[in-house]
Amino acid sequence: MQRTDIEEKVKNFLLDELEVDEENIRDDARLYDDMGIDSLDLVEIVVIVDREFGFKINPEEMKNVSTLRQFCDYIEANTTK
Repeated sequence: MQRTDIEEKVKNFLLDELEVDEENIRDDARLYDDMGIDSLDLVEIVVIVDREFGFKINPEEMKNVSTLRQFCDYIEANTTK
């Protein structure tokens, strides 16, 4: 899967399913502080990533993910394994 495809899917579910404001969706945006993602949203993200990208998020690995860019990097790394 191409990086642009990953970014597009992530942007779409942030907008449509988590209702993040479009102006807050930037590579350097922090998931929790800038985009307002909370623990309930994170549960939904786990389900969405499994459905859209075909792998389960490892909570330990997600502790090091704080920005949208890092989140897309994480997805890219796990879809190319």
